[in-house]
Parts: sequence; C-alpha cells; structure tokens
Amino acid sequence: MEIKSEDYCISYNTETTTINCEGALRLGGITEYVPIVDLFNQVLNTEPVLITFDIRQLKFLNSSGINILSKFIIKVRQKKNVKMVVQGSKQIPWQGKSLKNLKRLMPSLQLEWI
Repeated sequence: MEIKSEDYCISYNTETTTINCEGALRLGGITEYVPIVDLFNQVLNTEPVLITFDIRQLKFLNSSGINILSKFIIKVRQKKNVKMVVQGSKQIPWQGKSLKNLKRLMPSLQLEWI
C-alpha cells in the first residue's frame, strides 16, 4: 500500500508491519487526509501484533496531520492486542515537541529516537 505525491510518500510494508512517512504533509484540512486515514485504518483492521510508525523522514506535518495522527493513536489504543512503536528524529524540531504528546494519548506507546 502506498500513497505518493511530489511532496510526500506514505507506504506500508506488510512484512515488517511498518508505516513509513516521508516528505512534508501540508494538506489543506481533514478531507484531504481521507486517503491517508483509509490506509491507516486498513493497516489497523489487519490487527498486527505491532505497528511501527516510522516518521524519521517526515520533515513537516501541519495541524490537520497531527490531528489525524492523534486520532490514529487513539484507535490503536482501543485495540488492546496491538502495540505501537513510533520512530522519530531528534534532528526534526516539530517531532521532538509533538511526539511526546502522543504518549499522553497512548501510555504504552513506545517512542524511539534515531
């Protein structure tokens, strides 16, 4: 599964159960994020034991994107048998500020800084 534009790429590797986000997500509101939300929901509906969310190459995520990510984290939390790891980069300023807030939504969330 992959969603690609000239600004970003969202892909899912079924073997490693990893969602990979790269580039800059500056979509104009929640409705433009629908294809990405659908991809996230498809992944979650397979109920993998672990979802790795790799955003080390995601340079920018606007407030609508952060909202979508937060809602996805809440959905993962509701699936008691699914664990989640978020891989971030300390080199990207928005990640350091925003990712720690995700732990408030899902205390069992594991953050990995690379």
